[in-house]
Amino acid sequence: MSRKLLAIAYHYPPIHRSSGVHRTVNFVRHLPDHGWQPSVLTVQPRAYEEADIGTTENQPPAPVRRAFALDTRRHLSIRGRYAKFMAIPDRWISWWLGAVPAGLAMIRREKPDIIWSTYPIATSHLIALTLHRLTGLPWVADFRDPMTDEDYPTDPLVRKSFLWIERMAIRHCSRAIFTTPDTLALYTRRFPDINPARYSVINNGYDEDTFLRVEKSLAEKPFPSAPEGQMVFVHSGILYRSERNPEPFFGALAELRDEGFICARRLKVVLRASGDEDYYQERLEQLGIDDIVFLETPTPYSEALREMLSVDGLLLFQAANCNHQIPAKAYEYIRSGKPVLTLTDHAGNTAALMREAGYDAIADIASKEDIKKTLSEFIAQIREGRAAVPRPETVANYSRARKTAELAAILDSVLG
Repeated sequence: MSRKLLAIAYHYPPIHRSSGVHRTVNFVRHLPDHGWQPSVLTVQPRAYEEADIGTTENQPPAPVRRAFALDTRRHLSIRGRYAKFMAIPDRWISWWLGAVPAGLAMIRREKPDIIWSTYPIATSHLIALTLHRLTGLPWVADFRDPMTDEDYPTDPLVRKSFLWIERMAIRHCSRAIFTTPDTLALYTRRFPDINPARYSVINNGYDEDTFLRVEKSLAEKPFPSAPEGQMVFVHSGILYRSERNPEPFFGALAELRDEGFICARRLKVVLRASGDEDYYQERLEQLGIDDIVFLETPTPYSEALREMLSVDGLLLFQAANCNHQIPAKAYEYIRSGKPVLTLTDHAGNTAALMREAGYDAIADIASKEDIKKTLSEFIAQIREGRAAVPRPETVANYSRARKTAELAAILDSVLG
């Protein structure tokens, strides 16, 4: 007999350009294989800034209720201004107004055994907390990122609300799930009176079915190839100036070009959907490497994977102030089987993951000299066909199907 789960998630199709959507979608898709039937409580599509309205691509066959929700900044502001309380804890607090009655109706109809919610967005945990307190259903809280840190959130009122929701979630949920070991350790220190046995880690991962479809499409229609003799590296996703600052990398490229080790004919670096394009373009022009590094526009997820599987090497950025986090794309990089140059802090979780996978091209993201040395070695290794690629047994460990089995085991344990 199947058990039932009510999943509360802001990020759900038709939203795109969010790594979080893949975690929820694949949990919902694979949970029935483990005796769990999920239903989803999410937002109306208008709440998303960018969405493929009308499409159901990648959406699993599970009941979905889209509750009333507005984006305060886009829907409730006057000339771009709105009262601060209208965006606490976040700009989608109106979702709480629609989701609580919608969730109660779903609970009456679907009779779920457990509530599961995922952060970000903070309102998601607030909805789950409310439904848990009203119904007594056990609650599993998923933290894709820590809710608070020393300097996050920066706004005092938002930070106060985040601290309260975080504290209530940890104290009232039956199990808290994190995506890295260091985040679990962070919450163990932050809440010393909570039994650490209530904490679990489920890493992010990749969807094998999606990769198989993309690999089939590449066999039928190959990705455009680079000119002969030109090596192509790509980074796909946002490059935050603080958390993933690429400027030391730019400096290393400029020095290698000045020394004649690289040139536009031999190397092309694609930064896909990096954000801050105007600022980065100015820096590239100042350094004279705008003919080597190209800031490209976003593409659909499947096309981004096609590009990832077709280039010579992949770039991964993560700064020391995010040592307890791992970019979700790291797992897709591992599945791609491509060489990866990782720019991060050697002591962080990202470096540990890549070493575990079998990669050795890891440089300090803040050190131009370390990047320059590692990058030159990385390029030489690819040219000579000896660049490290992941071990097959490690790749299999991070499939979304395997991660869902871990979630199902946790759900089973919550119900005893």
